Amino acid sequence: MSVATQAALYREQTRNVTTHEEIDRALASLEQGKSRWRKLSIGERVNLAQACLDGMYTVAEDWINRACAAKGIEPGDPARAEEVGNGPMATARYLRLLMQSLQDIDRHGVPQLPGEIVTGPDGRLRVQVVPTKGLFDGIAFQGFKAHVWQQPGVTRENLRETQATYYQRGCVDEGISLVLGAGNVSSIPPTDAFSKLFHDGKVVLLKMNPVNEYLGPVLERAFAPLIQGGYLRIIYGGADVGAYATQHALVDEVHITGSALSHNTIVWGPPGEDRERRMAAGDPLLKKEITSELGNVTPWIVVPAQYTDRELRFQAENLASTIVNNASFNCIATKMVVTCRSWPQREQFLGYLKQVLAGVQPRQAYYPGAEERYRKFANGEPQGCSAGALPWKFVADVNPERDPLYFEEESFVSVFAETAIEADDSLRFLSRATDFANNRLWGTLGAAVMLPPRLRKEPGFEAAYQKMLADLRYGTIGVNHWPALSYAMMSTPWGGYPGGTLQDPQSGIGWVHNTYMLERAEKSVLEGPLTMFPKPIWFPSNRGAEGTVRKVLDLYRNPSIWKLPGLMLAAIRT
Repeated sequence: MSVATQAALYREQTRNVTTHEEIDRALASLEQGKSRWRKLSIGERVNLAQACLDGMYTVAEDWINRACAAKGIEPGDPARAEEVGNGPMATARYLRLLMQSLQDIDRHGVPQLPGEIVTGPDGRLRVQVVPTKGLFDGIAFQGFKAHVWQQPGVTRENLRETQATYYQRGCVDEGISLVLGAGNVSSIPPTDAFSKLFHDGKVVLLKMNPVNEYLGPVLERAFAPLIQGGYLRIIYGGADVGAYATQHALVDEVHITGSALSHNTIVWGPPGEDRERRMAAGDPLLKKEITSELGNVTPWIVVPAQYTDRELRFQAENLASTIVNNASFNCIATKMVVTCRSWPQREQFLGYLKQVLAGVQPRQAYYPGAEERYRKFANGEPQGCSAGALPWKFVADVNPERDPLYFEEESFVSVFAETAIEADDSLRFLSRATDFANNRLWGTLGAAVMLPPRLRKEPGFEAAYQKMLADLRYGTIGVNHWPALSYAMMSTPWGGYPGGTLQDPQSGIGWVHNTYMLERAEKSVLEGPLTMFPKPIWFPSNRGAEGTVRKVLDLYRNPSIWKLPGLMLAAIRT
């Protein structure tokens, strides 16, 4: 039996549809539990988070194995590291940082920030949240730092007022949030649910996506303390189950992770005249508070400069890792490489990128509709792959007038493209690339900017670079690295750039993660080195990544300086 067939059978065998009567009972239990949740002390919430962390470690191996089986990842495949990192490791990091923030709230009223607070050239406040406290980020993620840029009006004097307002108000809010869990990355459903519970004070009805329902029983065991307390319930099924739950009278708000198409169907109804009329009148079908995260045509902007061969090769694999991770079923997978047409090293860099992708085995296309989307974006049938797998497809030198599809719609499959901007020099390129990303590419979730640090020392460049960061309308900007690393950091807010509306949500409304509870954030900027040693755990050529990621997972279970030598040794051996 092929890997693809085994994966499909595994997913089918674990389906479990929740009836309407069971949803009624689940919501009735949450209705009773919401007042108890509101009355919990900070210490009791910390204990629940700790119990969830402990429970998560008891199921971590089952969690990883189920995800690998469903996605057709065999033992020994380097891709197993992704399922460790994207699932239990990311969830453990969130819970560990959450407990720290809750303890800070108990002692100081708000979470204590771990780094510098500076005012940028544009006057906006920037709050450093990576490296974090207590998790040895300075060693495990050496060379990385992230700042959360605040919205205009936030100052050093009033910053505290914008943190953890639910707790500052005395936990008076209560309600039930329906979290429509994503089906691709396994840490999304639990961390979205935790964000609603611990940040917003809502008890949660979590609906698993049919794609990853097999994880539901694992999460039920891991987070049993929340379920037993009446603060969390998990349901299963397709669109009919989701529709019933969203319209239920006991549901106060809905959080959507998915596509803009799904968002519009849920909020405004199916396509047609009725939807258009409702949108024009501002009369949504679903009249509840909506938060969301809806994806992106993610750009990787290559600033023209003189790079060394080592830098080009490293960044080619860095970029490739953003495409092959999770078989490219990521809302933040790179979909548009933006280069400068006159950059002398353009063809060399793109050649290295093709070489890296040629050396990575195609992954199983486990996500529904992948083959149809592949044919649509690749303009043809997939070639040269085993059954159930799809090849990496790179379409060079596309143009928004000639090839609008690549710029206006996220493929959510293993197809990505490159476009070249006309610019005489790097300064002009920064300005034109910013305008292009803001106005020609769909979405506001995240963007990457690649440049050598030495370029920032050239006359006039630093000011232009800071202006680019300020002007880019994205929730996360990754400098020399994939914006998805900010998702995994958990201390940065994750979501679309502020300003999305129900009629035009772009990449979504609101934030998740954000463990320092900074509630007037505008964007996060994550900066990292142009090259790294040891080899990053997210590189597809890192065959020892699983062992390293497991060491990080163990570090988050019980942070200790004595675990660092083993972690560093594992990283160096890869």
